[in-house]
Amino acid sequence: MTYGLAASALVALGLYGLVTQPALLRKVLAFNLLGGGVFLLFGVVAARGGDPVPQALVITGLVVAFAATALALVLVLRLFQITGAATIAEDETKP
Repeated sequence: MTYGLAASALVALGLYGLVTQPALLRKVLAFNLLGGGVFLLFGVVAARGGDPVPQALVITGLVVAFAATALALVLVLRLFQITGAATIAEDETKP
């Protein structure tokens, strides 16, 4: 029960960070938090049954999440090098 609540809290914090934060680095961090919550939820589901498939999915997902995080950080760094800003700003010239 505790792990399920922790997974729900991580997913909620990750979604909140994705929606509210304009900084891309914080969005990457929020996405990782969301992924950690989902992996924890899969672990909770796997612990209740004797099926090893959810555990294998979590291990595979962790590897994919690490690669996606590395790619996202490289893209944020490249965006910062090109534009000088690493945030998503709304265009203020529109009426």
